[in-house]
Amino acid sequence: MKLQLLPEKPKEETTPKSYQQTHRGSDNRKYTDFVKPMLAKLHEKAFDSKEWVFEIKWDGYRAIAELDGTKTRLYSRNGLSFESDYPVVYEELKTIKKKAIIDGEIVALTDDGIPSFQLLQQYGQGKNAAICYYVFDCLSINGVSVEDKTLLERKALLKKLLPESDIIRYCEHIAERGTDFFNAVKAKHMEGMIAKKIDSTYYEDSRSGSWLKVKNIINEEAVIAGYTEPKGGRKYFGALVLGIYKGKKLEYIGHTGTGFTDKTLRDVYTKMQPLITEKSPFSVKIAVNAPVTWVKPQLVCNLNYAEITEDGHRRHPVFTGLRIDKAAREVHAEVKADAQIEPIKQKHMPAANTTDAKVNKPTTKKMEKTAYDEVKHIAISDKEQTIDKRKLIFTHTDKVFWPGEGYTKGDVINYYNAISPYILKYLKDRPESLLRMPNGINSPGFFHKDAGTAAPEWIETYKMFSESADKEINYIICNNRATLLYLANLGCIEINPWNSRIKTADKPDYLVLDLDPSEKNTFEQVVETANVIKEILDKADAISFPKTSGATGIHIYVPLGAKYSYEQAKDFAHIVATIAQERLPEFTSLERSLSKRGNNMIYIDYLQNRKGQTLSSAYSVRPKPGASVSTPLEWSEVKTGLKPTDFTIKNIFSRLKQKGDLFEGVLKKGIDMKKCLAKLAQ
Repeated sequence: MKLQLLPEKPKEETTPKSYQQTHRGSDNRKYTDFVKPMLAKLHEKAFDSKEWVFEIKWDGYRAIAELDGTKTRLYSRNGLSFESDYPVVYEELKTIKKKAIIDGEIVALTDDGIPSFQLLQQYGQGKNAAICYYVFDCLSINGVSVEDKTLLERKALLKKLLPESDIIRYCEHIAERGTDFFNAVKAKHMEGMIAKKIDSTYYEDSRSGSWLKVKNIINEEAVIAGYTEPKGGRKYFGALVLGIYKGKKLEYIGHTGTGFTDKTLRDVYTKMQPLITEKSPFSVKIAVNAPVTWVKPQLVCNLNYAEITEDGHRRHPVFTGLRIDKAAREVHAEVKADAQIEPIKQKHMPAANTTDAKVNKPTTKKMEKTAYDEVKHIAISDKEQTIDKRKLIFTHTDKVFWPGEGYTKGDVINYYNAISPYILKYLKDRPESLLRMPNGINSPGFFHKDAGTAAPEWIETYKMFSESADKEINYIICNNRATLLYLANLGCIEINPWNSRIKTADKPDYLVLDLDPSEKNTFEQVVETANVIKEILDKADAISFPKTSGATGIHIYVPLGAKYSYEQAKDFAHIVATIAQERLPEFTSLERSLSKRGNNMIYIDYLQNRKGQTLSSAYSVRPKPGASVSTPLEWSEVKTGLKPTDFTIKNIFSRLKQKGDLFEGVLKKGIDMKKCLAKLAQ
């Protein structure tokens, strides 16, 4: 099979001679305001699907370009300027007339047109190479974000934007035939391919299951932790000692002494000398068959290797070059995807329990008896059972979903059984977006909306055309305990309902303000923001109901009684959010993009008030350590000392016994928006 979208052999004049010796210029800027790109999860094998397209996995440096004439910027995924490193690319980008933000990869091509990371490392150091910037996505055009558009819509806009150029190249894709494409990539001895869901939107700084990488060559990044002394006639060092981060701890993955030239030995050795330290960066003692000179864990390199052993070591690792585009703290083991792929010959998602795999159950921690243990549990088994006159089979109930606490899939099923009298009222008659994590919270999950053919006939559904998916979707409607437990058995940990019911699909029952903190915000700041919004709503005489997100933030609900459109709800929420942001400008923002608002600003999200947007339901479990629950609050509880993870599947029932359901008012009479606006204007 010949695929025309494979790289062409570079032309002789691709890299002007005037640039061939200018690599590694004096511009080593690190931008503080930059876009962090969307990332892909690892997938084990190639597949065919009408819902996906397939691109080459480029073996180079991921790069974002902000096009704006002389103000054009080109930088790595962590904000490191590439402008003097790859001036041939930068100068070509400056000639593009439109203002835009684009995403791609800088690669060096061999004479046969194959990307080579080693050639990229040697660029400008006596080695001539064809340097290209393959562009595969577009984030904004003329200052307007296009991230909410589908992948194919964004790529169509990108293709129109890019000029004909041997340096700036549009990354083509092939539809449906992923297996054939991957075989063609393998035949060219290339790194692999990227599969992308055609209806996926762009999420900055997120590793999404909508993008999957399928590797032909096994490689990854590693942190250099030290080196051994050279032996024989070798100079500089013998082998590099390597690690990757697991959480905040650096874990040993082996050492490599192959893949080096005399020049790379000297270059790596020189870069390690200022980093020498007496202390090992590993938290535990490691066994290396030679004395080690430790270095601070700051340098990152690329490795090819044969396999990963049972103890986590890389077998036969080969050094392929240093990386300048990644910080050491970013180097973790590959995140594997558990995506539900829709084959060409299969219309619907496979039955849910086919995603379950047998996992050895670790020793469960002994837990104190709580109110949870006193509620009525189902006698869970893998046999058919009757729940509210409906037939259900609970599968793999001993699979551990929370390794730290030992909570199992069976615990999730029993939680939703016990909480059903409370949660069902907030799910009833609403289309659901379901976060399924059939292998537990430490494995990738995926969102499920379409009931598909696997759902029992008695499951209620609501058919609606999805503009983003460009097809009709049969949304699951969860109106009873049997449906709720069916969803729990799918591995659905988190349930996210629409703001409106199917009978009034265009008119929400409530509006929501979602307080979403960034990395450097404290929860005390979230609490302060919530109370400022409460003051604004009180002035408007608008009743409001807070709840923990169960993760990092707070959700504030205002009942509308299905009297207003989504647009009216969004506009009212925008007004409240704007006033709150003006009162707290030091640490709040209305900027959705994390890269634009910075890592110390709380996003007051009023855009949740759009048709089809969802948030975790009251009493929904969240896939977070401790099995936290999104829990309604009294406003008097929204104060210093509150934590969004205070309430869990183990203590929520004691709270309900004491306080009852604090959220019922959300579904009752709504505010008079006109009167509220008049009071705000006073």
